[in-house]
Amino acid sequence: MDELIERYVNYLQNERNASPHTIRNYRSDLAQFRDFLAQGKPDARVEVASIDAFRVRGFLASLFENERKKTSIARKLAALRAFFKFLSREQVLAENPALRVATPKLARTVPRIMTEEEMNNSLDRLFEAAKSAAPEQSAALARDRAILELLYASGLRVSELVGLDLRSVNFGDGMVLVRGKGRKERIVPFGSKAKEAITAYLPIREKVLWETKTGSPALFLNARGRRLTTRSVDRLVKKYVRRFGPDLKASPHSLRHAFASHLLTEGADLRAIQEMLGHVSLSTTQKYTQVSIQQLIDVYDKTHPKA
Repeated sequence: MDELIERYVNYLQNERNASPHTIRNYRSDLAQFRDFLAQGKPDARVEVASIDAFRVRGFLASLFENERKKTSIARKLAALRAFFKFLSREQVLAENPALRVATPKLARTVPRIMTEEEMNNSLDRLFEAAKSAAPEQSAALARDRAILELLYASGLRVSELVGLDLRSVNFGDGMVLVRGKGRKERIVPFGSKAKEAITAYLPIREKVLWETKTGSPALFLNARGRRLTTRSVDRLVKKYVRRFGPDLKASPHSLRHAFASHLLTEGADLRAIQEMLGHVSLSTTQKYTQVSIQQLIDVYDKTHPKA
């Protein structure tokens, strides 16, 4: 089983273009399942042909006993399903045993996202901070403002953002070429505010390249002239929301969520949003309608005389 896990991880990395974070989680989840099957014997040989739905359910039951969260358990089951699907396609297994195991029911929650006013106020305050900062601070603030503006303007995944090269951006048409999941490419528009922020950042990028002599093609660079990581972007988004935004938990995905929800609120077609987000299924995009409906309820409660 260990060899098959590594084979699957290579497939994720080289053919599916999965992010390092995704690969790390899948490897960890599959290794945990393998250890469960080995019953505490690290050197025990585990044959995948012996795995059935009962053993998968036993694994999930052990997770429940250890008081794991339902979201964590559901993720691990999804990892097993994907792994066995790969093995079935490779004709290692005749069928996918995890398909017979039901996913734990998860509580459906409507996430709190930043409103359009909150989003714009936060970016404007960041812009003012960049203008009044010392030169060394101003350079970092200009880059970070460009990142936040582009995330909100285009709805990119954080992995897609850090994967952008300078040549990916068409400033004339206001378009960016994005390589998403499974190496699928799509064209996404971005607005004038993002264009202004990126244009202001480009001289700083050139200065970093000249000082570090790295020659990196990446659009967004760290101080050493290397491509930013997803974790770096996650940290900077949280930092600026805490500093300039409302009191709520935020991440790069929050800006992607805000992008879709605000477009939907303004009347954008759901299929157009699906294309821009790079979703394969429309059902994935439809979760954003919950946020829009909740916003309508909030408006109704605040404004209707008999609410």
